[in-house]
Amino acid sequence: MKELRTPLLCYVTHDEASPVDQAKAALEGGADMIQLRHKSASGSLLSAWAREMQNLCSRHHATFIVNDRLDIAMVSCSTGVHLGQEDIPVDEAQRIFQPDGIIGCSCDTLDEARRAERAGADYIGLGHIFPTGSKQKNGPPLGTSYIGKVKHELRIPVIAIGGITLDNAREVILAGADGIAVISAIGMAPDPVKATAELKKIIQEAAREKRYGG
Repeated sequence: MKELRTPLLCYVTHDEASPVDQAKAALEGGADMIQLRHKSASGSLLSAWAREMQNLCSRHHATFIVNDRLDIAMVSCSTGVHLGQEDIPVDEAQRIFQPDGIIGCSCDTLDEARRAERAGADYIGLGHIFPTGSKQKNGPPLGTSYIGKVKHELRIPVIAIGGITLDNAREVILAGADGIAVISAIGMAPDPVKATAELKKIIQEAAREKRYGG
């Protein structure tokens, strides 16, 4: 199992602007992880973006993750890949991905989270925690109480996603999350660098509060 630095702030790119430019802003603000997510780009374009973003993340000592596309993660020598429930299974990805590569897995339920850990995932992305328009999800939001339930059962980090903002990020960390992943809270902010820095400060302070008490 590969270790992730926590509390972790992950920025997930959106389709409305250059992923590379988005990554630059989030990294400047202090993001710990960048996830390249683009549902309509060609493989050649994803590969070009991924190579550039991996280099950016390396210079900022951050983790770079490719969403869904294990092939793109491999050809771009990315730090890791993030898989959904309908993507290649985690255990199969473990067999062919680079030995020190990080593998994350999206989970909506405790059972999915348990299976992902058993299969060898290095972290799970749990959500959606709050209502969100960024991702199409079935069912109601999980809520913060579910974070603690899942975290109690797992040894690997739990990264919460879905509707997380400056206003509720502290609550998410105090509920047990090892980090947060956001799209709109940074990508749609008037000043993405500032928004990233503010989120980073919030989760770091919440993690200290959780560890040492108020």
